[in-house]
This record gives sequence, structure tokens and C-alpha cells, in this order.
Amino acid sequence: MHPATSHKPRAASQAADVPIAALPRNVKPMLATGVAKPFDHPDWIFEIKWDGYRAIAEVERGVVRLYSRNNLSMNQRYPSIAASLAKLGHDAVLDGEIVVLDREGKAQFQLLQNHGTRQGVLVYYVFDLLYLDGHDLRGLPLLHRKELLGGLVGDMPGLKVSEHIAERGTAFFEAVTQQQLEGMVAKLATSRYLSGERSRAWLKIKTQLRQQAVIGGFALERGSRSRLGALLLGIYQGKELVYIGSAGTGFNQWTLAEVREKLDPLVTEACPFKRNPKPNKIVRWVRPELVCEISFLCWTSDGHVRHPVFQGMQEGVPASGVRREDPDECEAT
Repeated sequence: MHPATSHKPRAASQAADVPIAALPRNVKPMLATGVAKPFDHPDWIFEIKWDGYRAIAEVERGVVRLYSRNNLSMNQRYPSIAASLAKLGHDAVLDGEIVVLDREGKAQFQLLQNHGTRQGVLVYYVFDLLYLDGHDLRGLPLLHRKELLGGLVGDMPGLKVSEHIAERGTAFFEAVTQQQLEGMVAKLATSRYLSGERSRAWLKIKTQLRQQAVIGGFALERGSRSRLGALLLGIYQGKELVYIGSAGTGFNQWTLAEVREKLDPLVTEACPFKRNPKPNKIVRWVRPELVCEISFLCWTSDGHVRHPVFQGMQEGVPASGVRREDPDECEAT
């Protein structure tokens, strides 16, 4: 018997004590709050923070709708994942992260960006189950939801359950750091699923500083009137876009071309930042609609990122929701 099939009846029966409900649509994912340090606690579990694209999957009668945080369809971009989900055999809503694994089994965001080259292994790591066969599970404790999830997703191509450990967050974080992964997520074992909320029942701890940033313009390479040299980046404070610095490293030939292709239709005469950064280069302003991710050394006292490195574009993330992510303890003067 197929491993995934052998557990499905148990998963469905365990949800039977939850009232019947309609399958939820256009779910906004629950978000984690950033903290500075790992910790140990008997009431918490700890998972890998996957370096990819957050994705919600709605499966109903074999029809799959896979979409991003910003409700953008991902079916056509990742058809193999949609095809596996279609064979789930149950109506369900799943929450997880789409990643590409390298030869060592590590999630590499750059490989996901370059997925058109077919390098690496595409995987949808599922870490939560929100709905199953007529039952809305979001009010159940997290560990109960994960138990049901483990019985639902078995050995299916491109689908994996994101495993966790209990209590020993400090040692787990050390292992994550040694493997050069992005970080870990700590979750209160009794937590309910709070759609669209950034809760302190879920905490993220990163091995290096990362930040989503809105692209407000780009500087041209010195001596060139066309070649992209650096991205001008900002975050929102209230309704105002505040400049945090420019990223001119981390690109390769493929990403340079892709980013420039996305930016050209957004070029505008008006500077989108609260204050014009006035870099000493030829600049093209763009409408602040695109979001990328950067790594960096630290925050400076004037609110800029030090030594930012472009990691990739973030699809499906609303620009208006991009705020400073890392806790104050990470700030450097």
C-alpha cells in the first residue's frame, strides 16, 4: 500500500470532532514575530525556517489552488507541486514553503529564483493543516493539527512535512547555524492558527540578518547609461516609504536581467521615498510595487542597512506591508 494512503483514514477520523465547515478561501497566512535569541521551553516546538516562497494550498475534489501571501496564483509556475496536491485524496487547506534543495539537501533561495534552469529539487514543505474534509482545524492546538498533517502527507513527489523538535530550541538553533540555514521558527505547541496575524505564539530567529525591502529605484552602473548597478531600497513606516540603503552585490547575469525586466515598466519621474536619498549616480525611480530580500550586517543608527546583499525577488508579498523585521537588539550604532 502507498505510504500516503495508509494513514489517510486515521487523519480524517481524528478531525471528526470538529464541526462541519466550508473550505476557507483566500487564506492569509499566520506570521511569526522576529526575536534575537533562541531558547528552551517545554511548551514550545522548533522547526527549520525554510528559505523559499510561502504558499497556501487549497485542495477540493482534486482541484488545486496554490497561491502566495498576496493571493497570487502559483499553479502555473510550480505545476509539479500542484499535480501532487491533486492526488492528496482529501479536501484540505495546507500552509507551507516552496523551496529548491541543492545537492546537500539545503534550501537555496537563488536556486528557487533560477528555477527555470531546472537546477535542484523542487519541494513544498508543509508545516500546518488548516482544514480537512469539512472540518476547519484552525481552532485546534498546533500539535493536534501537525499530528493530522503527518497522517495526510506521506511519500508523495514534491511534498514533505516540515519536521519539528520539542523543547530544545537552543541546541536546534546551533545545528541550524552549523548547517548554514536561514534560521528557525519557534511555535507554542498549544497555539491556534491566527490567519493574517503576526503573533508572538510564533517566533522566528535568524542565523543572519535578513530583511524584505521595497524597490524604489535603481542606480545605473558607473560609466553606463543602461546597466543596472544597484537597487535603492526602502521599508514602510506608516504610509511613508523610508530609504534604508542600496544593494549592488548578490546579482548574477541571470538575476540582473530578470530584475531589470521587472523594473523597466515601473519607471517614473517621481521619487517614491519620503526623503530623496540623492545617490551620487544616475538614478531611475520606479513605482514602489516590487519586493526583494536582502541579507546584511547590521542596522546603523540612522536606520540604514550595512553591507546589504541582494538575495532574490519576493513574489506575492505586498509592498505596503514591508516593515522592519529584526528586533531592536540587532541594531548597531
